[in-house]
Amino acid sequence: MIIVTGSLAYDYIMDFPGSFGDHILPEQIHKINLSFIVNKFAKRRGGTAGNVSYSLGLLKTQHILFSIAGKDFKDYKKEFKKFKILTDFVKIEKNKYTSTGFAMTDKNDNQIWGYFYGATDNIYRLKLKTIATEKDFVLIGPCGARGSMSFVKQCAKLGVSYMFDPGFILTEISNKDLLFGVKNAAFVVGNDYEIDLIKERVGQKEFINKIIITTLGKSGAIINEKGKVHKILPVKPKTVIDPTGAGDAWRSGFLAGWQKNFSLKTCGQMGAVAASFAIEHYGTQEHTYTIKDFINRYRQTYKTLLEL
Repeated sequence: MIIVTGSLAYDYIMDFPGSFGDHILPEQIHKINLSFIVNKFAKRRGGTAGNVSYSLGLLKTQHILFSIAGKDFKDYKKEFKKFKILTDFVKIEKNKYTSTGFAMTDKNDNQIWGYFYGATDNIYRLKLKTIATEKDFVLIGPCGARGSMSFVKQCAKLGVSYMFDPGFILTEISNKDLLFGVKNAAFVVGNDYEIDLIKERVGQKEFINKIIITTLGKSGAIINEKGKVHKILPVKPKTVIDPTGAGDAWRSGFLAGWQKNFSLKTCGQMGAVAASFAIEHYGTQEHTYTIKDFINRYRQTYKTLLEL
């Protein structure tokens, strides 16, 4: 069984019609003070765990959503129920609000995020031993350094395999904890910038016997399987509306394939298909598709039949 950890959040998503780079003076970076006027705004369900769980639901993949939310989680839960996604293992903090993210995207798909952890501050208190066995697989999604490392250490102690996704916590996690997370992981996942930064901080040798997944946005992805490289071609979406949440959708597609014991390349290609649907809509959980839709897009891109 896949166990999905990470944050649950409400996201405020904004589009800036210009380019951030046109308004940043490198020689004045030490005293940056900018305001961006946006032309699009929406409130959406989000959070890394919520986004991954949503797409796993679309793919009819059984999993456990193991996270924490605040007193305002009712609407979120109601929407997940429509997709038959269980929220039984989501702990509710009655005196806090659900985490909130603020994302601004420019015309070049560059993003600036601000984040309020809220209820997620207490996610480190969740105990994996209450639901996990050695046969399970845990996605350790970003939920603050304390929360993510709590899950890493619990997995290591319980002997449970996990995918380490530290991208959003790299600015607050220590090199020691980052090394521990990488050393004990079955998979390490991140975009190209994040993976390069992780390698610089923990050393190249720690990656020799790991499966490293590097997502490359519109250029696809690379899966390094202990020296064997799988290049994952991107899937062309019908239209590009918003890249926010594409990475989480990618992880969902990959994990759905992994649970079915597909090859790493097939899993990666499923990730690319899932991501292509996500970027066709404004928001991280606004896309929808049937299994037939998914199979058809997979076949059209990779010229092979996927049996789901």
